[in-house]
Amino acid sequence: MAQIASMTGFARSAGTTGSVQWAWEVRSVNGRGLDVRVRVPAGQDGAGEIARAALQKALARGQCQLTLTVTKPETSTRVRINETLLASLAQAVARVPIPAGVAPATLDGLLGVRGVVEIEDEAPETGALAQDLAAGAVRLVADLVAARRAEGRQLEQVVTAQVDRIAALTQAADDNPARRPAAVRARLEAAVAALGGRGLDPDRLHQEAMLLAGKADVREELDRLRAHIAGARELLAAGGAIGRRLDFLAQEFGREANTLGAKANDISLSRIGLDLKAVVEQFREQVQNIE
Repeated sequence: MAQIASMTGFARSAGTTGSVQWAWEVRSVNGRGLDVRVRVPAGQDGAGEIARAALQKALARGQCQLTLTVTKPETSTRVRINETLLASLAQAVARVPIPAGVAPATLDGLLGVRGVVEIEDEAPETGALAQDLAAGAVRLVADLVAARRAEGRQLEQVVTAQVDRIAALTQAADDNPARRPAAVRARLEAAVAALGGRGLDPDRLHQEAMLLAGKADVREELDRLRAHIAGARELLAAGGAIGRRLDFLAQEFGREANTLGAKANDISLSRIGLDLKAVVEQFREQVQNIE
């Protein structure tokens, strides 16, 4: 049985590579499909695509916001003087006769010669950073999946209880004595008597009662409700990415509950219909969170 997952979750994965600190964060919320948005620093597009691909492989639905932050220390700059080149220049200059009016070479002039002064920036090893970011993205996705499944287990309990409640109300409507033709006839007789009707033909009264009972019959609605209940339980037992199908069943539950309430011919049945619609709405809200 595959686990049910929620579409909401959060995960963070952080680490240090040399002198560089980095952190992945991802947040996911409800969505009709799968939408992964990535924000990474300049130069880290490759790491962002690796993380995006991992999320797309692991998830089926949800809006995900993925962020990478990379903190580097102030660049450490090292200056090195090529002493061999500087000495060679000084010797060469010393051998050159200096024309009148020309100043002799100075140290700062020789240092300005290309290649004499070398500036080196100490940068982190880019290969090691790329590997650590990729490994961090893998951990991030695994943690997000675990968080969504943990919430999914709680959702499953809530939704299962709601399906059980819908089933109980469906049975209560089926067992309601107000649906029986005899009860309809009794209410019709009382209504006729209240209007002052006397001596109504028993056969005509029976025909009217049967007509009213037929118009108020909710057998088809109850049968469809039971079919949808069975379908919901099968989906919950199978697990996996069932959110879309449960959402469809929520719409079907709502349609049948509305029809049952409209056909209700007694206040007791109307109350059951109202309770049923309330539970169905709660069910619909919860399944919106399921992947």
